[in-house]
This record gives sequence, structure tokens and C-alpha cells, in this order.
Amino acid sequence: MGTLQLQEKSQQEAGLFRELSIAKQRIQLRFANNTDLMQAMGREYIGSSNYDKANNNFTAEAETLVHANHEIIQILWIDEKEQKQLSIPPSNIKLDWLRAPNNSPIVNEALKKSMDLSAATNRAAFSKFLAITIPGDELAGKEIRDVFWQTVPQFSGNENRGMVAVLYSTQGILDIIPGELKGQYRFTLVTDSDKVLAISSDKNIPKRAFSNQTSLDLGVLSPNLSLRIDTYPPPTNLSFRMLIGVVLGLSAFVVWSLWSVLKQMQVRQEAEANLRAETNFRIAMENSTPVGIRAHGMDKAITYVNPAFCDMTGLSADELIGQKPPFIFWPEEDKDTLSEKINRALEGAMAEEKKIGIEGSIAHRNGTIIQTRTFISPLINEKGKQTGWVTSLIDISEPKKIRQELAAAQDRFVTVLEGLDASVSVVSNETGELLFANRFYRETFGADARGHFDLVGTNTAAPPINSELESEEIQLLNESTGISKWYEVRRRFIPWVDGHLAQLLIATDITVRIEADDLMRQHEERMQFTSRLTTMGEMASSLAHELNQPLAAISNYCMGVAKRLQGHLDPSVQNDILPALEKASNQAHRAGTIIQRIKGFVKRSEPQRSSCDISEIINDATGLVEIEANRHRLSIQSHVDENLPRVDVDPVLILQVLVNLLKNSLDSMREVYPLSSRWSAPPVTISADLETSTFPAMLRIQVRDTGAGITENVLKRMFEPFFSTKNDGMGMGLNICRSIIESHHGRLWAKNQMDEEQIKLTGCTFTILLPLEIVGSGVSA
Repeated sequence: MGTLQLQEKSQQEAGLFRELSIAKQRIQLRFANNTDLMQAMGREYIGSSNYDKANNNFTAEAETLVHANHEIIQILWIDEKEQKQLSIPPSNIKLDWLRAPNNSPIVNEALKKSMDLSAATNRAAFSKFLAITIPGDELAGKEIRDVFWQTVPQFSGNENRGMVAVLYSTQGILDIIPGELKGQYRFTLVTDSDKVLAISSDKNIPKRAFSNQTSLDLGVLSPNLSLRIDTYPPPTNLSFRMLIGVVLGLSAFVVWSLWSVLKQMQVRQEAEANLRAETNFRIAMENSTPVGIRAHGMDKAITYVNPAFCDMTGLSADELIGQKPPFIFWPEEDKDTLSEKINRALEGAMAEEKKIGIEGSIAHRNGTIIQTRTFISPLINEKGKQTGWVTSLIDISEPKKIRQELAAAQDRFVTVLEGLDASVSVVSNETGELLFANRFYRETFGADARGHFDLVGTNTAAPPINSELESEEIQLLNESTGISKWYEVRRRFIPWVDGHLAQLLIATDITVRIEADDLMRQHEERMQFTSRLTTMGEMASSLAHELNQPLAAISNYCMGVAKRLQGHLDPSVQNDILPALEKASNQAHRAGTIIQRIKGFVKRSEPQRSSCDISEIINDATGLVEIEANRHRLSIQSHVDENLPRVDVDPVLILQVLVNLLKNSLDSMREVYPLSSRWSAPPVTISADLETSTFPAMLRIQVRDTGAGITENVLKRMFEPFFSTKNDGMGMGLNICRSIIESHHGRLWAKNQMDEEQIKLTGCTFTILLPLEIVGSGVSA
């Protein structure tokens, strides 16, 4: 009977699926035919040359289609400007409700979106489903409760000539299904969210009814829509139900009879299963635990051992059971000690004292010694009487080895810290207590935290805003000896062993390094002075030659004036005398200026900053080097921007740098231009302006020449000490220049100039960047 019932159910489900497929095919075929008709109507309309005839044909075909298809409410012809030209039918009750103020906006908006989608894809498109608001007593509400648009674009070539728009009713779609199917089944149109759009009958479906559902494909760009079918079951077969009831009653009676017989058997089997489970659990625990377990009788003889204990000793259970102290698995040299320990432990266990593990050792059969910790408990039977002892042994060889290695590592770590030539100290962040100090700290600062706080520079270990410092140099005065020392201090905050925050400080004595740096700076100052004297020595001959000319001119002019004054007192003579005297005065002033500059340059003085006008320093440097430039038929030009801010520099040192760079540029020009063609050589230029690409802005000085440039291998090493390309050079000029600029917190570098093709060197430019404001007190080179 069950098989027949299943077979009948399968047949009903197969028939239900078949009828659903027929309904689906009819609906999809109707929409495909409607789309083809719309395409044909649109092509005929846009292809006709007679406008009135096209309108009449379109209207007639549309009216026929509306009357033949209940699912179509309205057909529109919309031109390429999206204007409605034709509407079929022009008016009826359904259309009046669609044009109502509460329905018209959503209907028009859905039409617009469908048209945009068709225009974008060149395909027929559908709008979303629209719920129309109609009072419940209106007959039209049952037919147009939910509607949607389909737009079919019409193209001529690649040009959109218009669209055919069709307004469908979801309730009308169900009219496509044959009436005989709707009489046997209930059909429902639903969305993905199970919203009911249309239903063929309001009649309720019994719970035992069969149902099936399939998706409808109305077009490529159609909304998701599903068709559901529900069937009404046939009338109840009373004879079949009675037969089923008798069979079920007999089955219940048989089950009740068996239950009364099997009840006692189940209780017994359950008790046996619980006993087996408990036994298996205890055996599994004893066999799987890594803890060795053995039981002793009251005479201390072994009565039981588990597999873990056998593995520890390498002996079988038969070999171990019956053994009494001293046991064969105890090392020979420890038997007396272990016997005494176990006797005390047994006495403590019998007195019910607190269980305390005793450390011991076991000798494996292969000779390996295993370190163990043994715990002893009395063995009590079900009557509450002690029948022996149970001992459990844990292998502590590995933990003990680890503790020993940790202790050794701790010793090595402390030895390294104690041997450091640097102070290491840790101070509590909460109490300020010195938690750790190595030997160097104790010997230098004592056994308290005062030295730690002196190095930190505060009286507390509280973390600052920036608690992680790279390093800082601290100078401390030893009050007892009166000696100052420099320390490089590094610090950070770390969690201490107790979980509280602590400050770690490492201080390295760098007094020797600081003294060496000071000595090096002194040597550089002496080398700078030597370089100035060397430069002046090279210029001495040029100065002597150049000064002879203005002095000779003064003498000649004076002699001429004296001769003209002898016997000539007319005004014309006076007019000649005045220009001559003026020229003599100018030449004398020039000679005095040159001599004054040389004295200022050679004068020995300690480096000292002052607020300077960079144009004055450039003019002094140009004046000093012009003598040598004119002697070699070369020239120098200076370009200084107006309103440049004053800079805080050592004018003598900056003057030395500019003179050195100008002389190097002149030497490079002499190598390129022969003496006979130097009249056409471009001048060496020195300029000063503001470099605004950096922040903050800096003063930029550039010395540019059109010489041979600098080769790559020389460009990489030109600032190294004692590196020179001149036969008589010392190789210290550019090195000293860079030291001077860096002492002013500036930068100095050289860059070659290339021609337009980037092939040939056309000169070199030395660039100096000097800060407009010096932070702190820099030390001049």
C-alpha cells in the first residue's frame, strides 16, 4: 500500500510538472510573438513614406492586438524625441485609473527607465513591476493590480527612430493559460521576494496539495518572474484509509507486546554497557597516561603496575609485581637514600598528612637514569579499610634539564653584563627603585639610582611624550674628582619581571671620542689658516704686479699736474687738472682697498659668527680674485638678488670658501681657452639667491664656469682629504671648504653642465646652501 501511495504521488507530481511546462511555454511563446509583432509594426511604421497611412495601419494592428490579447492594456508609439505620438486604445476605464494622480508618476517613471535601457542596449527591455492603487470595490482593480512596460526600439541603420511601448497586466498574463488547466490547478505569478503579482483563483489550497514552480523568461532584459502551480487533491478514499488504520493498529499491538518483553533486556544490557564503558575508560586512562602508576600491598610489595611505569623501567609487569624495597629499578648508589625517602613518605601518607612529592631516580634496563617525582596515597577498599598504597611517578628529567640550562644561561647573561664596559641599569617606573645594575654602573655611580637619574636628566622614570630615544650625549661632572665625562645614553621602557613598567638605560663612556673630535676640529682650524696663507702666497705675485700699475699712474698724473701748473693759470688749465686729480684719487683708493682686503683675509683670528650681508662677502671675494683673473685675461661676474636676508656666518671662513671655488673655476677656464682666445671666453659667474624648494628656505650661492668640467672618478673623490689633480696641490682645499660649509649646517656639492645633446661637458657648477637661521650654537670648522 505504501508503494502504491508513493507511485500515485509520483504520477501526480509528474502530471503537475507537465501542465506547468505547458503553461510556461504558452506564456513565453505569447511574449515572443508579441515582441516580433511590435518589431514588425515599428519597421512598417518607420518605413512608410505616407504618414497618415502609417498611422492608420499602426492603429489598426495595435487595436487588433489589444483586443486579442487580454494581457495588453495599452500600446504606444514614441518617436525619437521620446514624445508619445500614438496611443491605442486612447482611453478606457483601466487607462483612466493609470492616469490618476497617485499612479501616473510611477507609470511614467517606469516607462522612462525602460526606454533608457532599450536605447542603451538596442534591445527590447522591461520595466519593474508597478503596484497600481485602485479601491477594492472597483472591478478594474482585479485586472490591473500590477503592471509593467515593455519597450521595443526601432532602428534604421544605427539611428534610433522611435520605440513601441506595451503596457502589460500581470493578471492578464494568466489569461494566456487554457481555461481547462486553470479549472484543475491554481496558477500564481510571484517575484523573487515571493510577492504575489497575479493569481488565477482565490480558492484556498489544502495543505496536502502538490505545488511546483518555474521561472518565466519573458525576454533578455525582463524582470525576474516565476510561475507557481498548485493542485487540488482528489476526494478522500475512505476504504483505503480504513485499511491503513487496521494495519497501523495491528502494528502498534505487536510493538507493545515486544516492548514489554524487551524492557527488562534493555535495562540489563544498559547496566552491562555502563560497566564495560567504565572498565574500558579506566583501562584507557591507565594505559594512555604518561604518569607511571604502581600499587603496593601493606607489606610494601608491588601488586600492580601500568604500562607507563613498565616503559620507565624497561621491565615487564611480571618482573615488577612482587618486588619489595629496595627495588631492582633503583640505582645502586641511591638505594639507601630512596629507601629512607619512601619510608617517610609512607608514614606521612598513613598519618594523612599533606601529600608532598619526593624526588628520586629510576635506572632503566639499558642504564639510562630517569629523574622522577613520586606522589603516594593510601589505597582504601569499598569497606573504608586501607589495603595498601598507590604511587604515581612523573618523569621530570626534561624539566630539570631545562631548569639547569636556564640557570646556566642566566649565569652567562649576568657574566656578559658584568663584563660590559658600559653602564646598564634598570629603575622601577613606579617607585624609582634601582632594580638592576651591572659592575660598571656600581663602580661608577654607586649602588643607588642617583646615577641613573643624572644620566636621564630627570628625577623620575616616568616616560616622556617620546619615550623611545635613539641616543643622546650627556656630560656629567664627578663631584668627588672634579672630572667631567661624556656618556652616550640609550634608554627605553620595558616590562619588568613582575609585570610593572621599568626604564632600561645603557650609558657608554665616550669621553675619549669627544676629546678626539675636539682635537680634530682644532687641527682643521689650523689647516684652514694654513690654506689661507697658501692661497695668499699664490696671489702675492699677482698683487705686487697689479699694485704697480695704479701707483705708477698716480705718480704720472701728479708729475703732469706739476708741469702744467708751471706758468699756466688760465681756466682751461684748471679744467684739465681736476680730472687728472680725480683719476689719481680713484687709483689710490683702489690700491688701498686691495691691500685692506688682503690684510683681512690673512689676519689670524678664531672663527666667530656674525650677522653678515652675503653681497659684501661676494664683492670681497670677487675683488681678491679679479687680480689673477685679469692677469690671465679672464673675467668674473656676480649676480646677487636684491633684499636677501642677512645670514649668521663667519665672514672670513665663507670668504675663504668663495675665493677657493673662484680660483678653481679660473684654473678650469685656463685649461680650455688658450691665451690668444680668452677675450671671447664667457666670464666665471658667482650668484646668490634663495632656494625655496627646501623647507625652510636656504641661501644658495653658485659658482659657475664654462671649463672642461670634472670627470666622474674625480667628482666622486674631489672632497676627500689629500686628493688633488694638480701637481703642486695639497688636496685639502675642497675638503676644508666642505668642512667650513658643514660647520655652518650647510651643504656644498659640484655638478657638471652638459650641452643640449647631453654628450659633452660644458662646465661645472659649485652650489652652496646655507641656512638662514642656525639652530643651537654650531662649532665652526
